[in-house]
Amino acid sequence: MAFGFGKKKNNETAQTAGVDETAGGKNDADSSPEGGAALTLDLPPDPSDTVYDRATHGPLDESEVDSIEGYVDLGALMVTPREGLSLRLEVEESTNRVIAVTLDLNGSSLQLQAFAASRSEQLWRDIREQIGLSVGSQGGEIEILDGTFGKEVLAKVPAQGTDGSKGFRVARFLGIDGPRWFLRGVLGGPAAVDPAAAAELEDLFRGVVVVRGETPLPPRDLLLLRLPKDAVAGPEGAMAADHAAPAQGGEPFRRGPEITAIG
Repeated sequence: MAFGFGKKKNNETAQTAGVDETAGGKNDADSSPEGGAALTLDLPPDPSDTVYDRATHGPLDESEVDSIEGYVDLGALMVTPREGLSLRLEVEESTNRVIAVTLDLNGSSLQLQAFAASRSEQLWRDIREQIGLSVGSQGGEIEILDGTFGKEVLAKVPAQGTDGSKGFRVARFLGIDGPRWFLRGVLGGPAAVDPAAAAELEDLFRGVVVVRGETPLPPRDLLLLRLPKDAVAGPEGAMAADHAAPAQGGEPFRRGPEITAIG
C-alpha cells in the first residue's frame, strides 16, 4: 500500500458533513443538458433509510470489533490493507490538518470522511439535500438511488477536458449513520457508474472501522485523522506502511481526478 498527500484550500465544508471536494472522474459518454437547476430534496420520512443493517455488514464502530490488529490506523478511521491499494491523505492548507483519506484501487477511488453526530439524530437525509443544492448550484444534477448501502446520491457536474471537449465529472455518494458518528464515502472514476468496478471499494467501505472517541464534539464536526504511526517516507513524496500490502508496480502516488469546489 502506498501513502501520499494532497493539499486542499481552507473552506467551511472541510469542517462539516456537507459537500466539499470529492473524488470523481470524467465520463465522456454522459450527455445531459448543461445548466441543471439547484435541487431541493424536501423528503418525507423514508423507511428504506433504515433497511441497511450497518451493525451486521459494516462499516463498524470501534466497540463492535474484537481486535484492531491488521488495520491501517488513521485516527478516526481504520481501514484494511489490500494489494494494489494506494492511500492518499488530503491536508487542509491553512491548518495542515488531515481532513479526508482517499483509497485508490484499480483506477477508481473512495474518499472517506467521518463526522461527529448526536446519539438520536441521523444526518444522511439532510446531507443528501445539501449535496443536491450544491451540485445544482454548479449546473449539475443528482439522482437518488437505492444502492448497496441504502439511499445513495449519484452526482454529475459539467466539466471540460484538456482538449476542450465537454462532459461530466461523476461521483457516487454513500452515507452511513453510526453510533454518534456519520461516515461519508465518495466513489469516483469507473466505480461511480460501474457496479463491477465498485465492488472492491464497496468491500473496503464495509470494512472501515470508525473510532469516535469520547471528546465532546458538535454534530457534523470532522473527526480527527492522522498519518499512520509506522508510515515512512518513500520516493517522490509517496509513503509506505511496513505492515501494509505493497503497491502494484511500485508506482509513486498520483493524485486522482476529482470534482472540485463542490459546496
